Amino acid sequence: MPTLKAPEAARLIAAGTAPAGITTGVLDLTWQTGRPPVRLPAGLHCYSLNLTGQPLTTLPADLRVDHRLELTDCRQLTVLPPGWRIGTLLLTRCQKLTALPGDLHVDFLGLEGCTALRDWPADTRVTHGWVRARGCVELDALPPGLGPLSTLDLRGCARLKSIPEGVTVGSWVDVGGTGLTRLPASLADAGLRWNGVVVTPQIAFAPETLTGEVILAERNTEVRRIMIERVGREHFLRSVNAAVLDTDRDRGGERRLYRVDLPNDEPLVLVSLHCPSTGRHYLVRVPPTMTSCHAAVAWTAGFDDPKLYAPVAET
Repeated sequence: MPTLKAPEAARLIAAGTAPAGITTGVLDLTWQTGRPPVRLPAGLHCYSLNLTGQPLTTLPADLRVDHRLELTDCRQLTVLPPGWRIGTLLLTRCQKLTALPGDLHVDFLGLEGCTALRDWPADTRVTHGWVRARGCVELDALPPGLGPLSTLDLRGCARLKSIPEGVTVGSWVDVGGTGLTRLPASLADAGLRWNGVVVTPQIAFAPETLTGEVILAERNTEVRRIMIERVGREHFLRSVNAAVLDTDRDRGGERRLYRVDLPNDEPLVLVSLHCPSTGRHYLVRVPPTMTSCHAAVAWTAGFDDPKLYAPVAET
């Protein structure tokens, strides 16, 4: 098996003349506009391999990567060979990948934007590092063999309803936008985040228990923003008896401009309106300088001067 320096190996692979069974170090085969896709030689063994953007549908079963394999933006990738042992595996935005390979052992696993991923085999092992599964909208289950991890990012995994008992995380778990209602006992000591903001279990899992008084008493503006998001703006406005700055009507019906003074933060000003086409009700946050419904709606339409906003028919 020939051992080649990385530049020579990359040149031969790009030319399609690389021999089988070569060994090399850090290999960067990032796809470049105007260049043909690479074809990896059989038996390739390297320390690190970057295939970002390559239009690959699969990888050779005998490929060996010791440290780091980056497949970011390999948007045609549909299947991976089983049995990999890799330090870091990055599959960011591999949007056609529906399943992880069986018998996968890694330390760091990046799955952000894998929007078709559904199948995560139970024999997957991720230890010591992190799992980033942000935006895996089809994922509805995790394997029990995760951990000990440093962090677990599940933001936007809307179909995920539970985490298996036994999963362990030393630092934090982000559950923003998931369907989770609790954490297992094995995660009792893990920190909790909602879309990057440190929150309590009450905010994450029992927002219906948050009162207007509790929300207004929260001094951290980011935490307060999450609390309002969790309870819903309309419920929050009712619970704090928000001031009505202005009312008028358009084709959709009555519009209202609300204001809530927030401690240590700029006022929350929202315009309430109905879409005349769909009948749906919207609450839209607008700048705190707004004093009329017309000016607020004009701002949402991109008009700095409300006098210029005079739609014949609003849709």
